[in-house]
Amino acid sequence: MFDTFEEKGKIYTQVITKSPIKIVMQTVLHRIHGLMHVRVGDRLKDELDSAVHFLAVTDAEVYDVNGSNLIFKTSFLAVNFNQIIWVIPEVEIASEKGVE
Repeated sequence: MFDTFEEKGKIYTQVITKSPIKIVMQTVLHRIHGLMHVRVGDRLKDELDSAVHFLAVTDAEVYDVNGSNLIFKTSFLAVNFNQIIWVIPEVEIASEKGVE
């Protein structure tokens, strides 16, 4: 379960490498632009499936429900999983508009 122990009893565990993905997330009351961090080799859906109560978003910009008025920015945001309506990678939105 643990990788190594230090003489003084400190426990060291494996570091999990993740890649940032730019996303747009719609919640009941807000639209959020930011980064979700997904394990290397996994899909965005895999990260969503592993979330229990909260989903971490970094470099978050929180807008009103329509996505038109910026309410605030923060370096970290924990979003209650039950409030999420949809999540999409930002690149998917760009490709739908014809911009690649």
